[in-house]
Amino acid sequence: MQANLSSALTVLRNHVERAGAWFGPISLRIFLAWEFFESGREKWLGVNWFADIQAAFPFPFNHVPAALNWELSLWAELLCAAALLLGLGTRLSALILMVVTVVATAAVHWPADWSTLSELAQGYSISNKGYGNFKLPAIYLAALLPLLLQGPGKLSLDALLARTFRPR
Repeated sequence: MQANLSSALTVLRNHVERAGAWFGPISLRIFLAWEFFESGREKWLGVNWFADIQAAFPFPFNHVPAALNWELSLWAELLCAAALLLGLGTRLSALILMVVTVVATAAVHWPADWSTLSELAQGYSISNKGYGNFKLPAIYLAALLPLLLQGPGKLSLDALLARTFRPR
């Protein structure tokens, strides 16, 4: 009985692992594509407010004109979101979106003043009550990291291209 249960669990684990290689990363890709496309779309339809926060951008973006930063952010969010959704150029797209997220965190979401870790921890929130609001950017970075390090999974154009053009 125990051997049969152990064997069944091994078979189940193997099936889940195989399915995970195909479907695991797609949930991250869909989530991130939605979030970044939505942000890029808001920029597309909105007015450039980067001039108001230009001084808060980290180097080298603080030396780039606000209009160019706006365009870079807008197009990075739109194009990389579409690429993530398709699983095309996934690692590069994840890296670009990580840079966008770090810049946004430094310029907008990080608390302006904090002197203790407990004050900094208050910024790990969705709403800004004077302590920053870097929870969502931290979630985005955590979700982008596996795509950068492990790739898009087997259900992606990257994987299809790799299988198609793999040397034999």
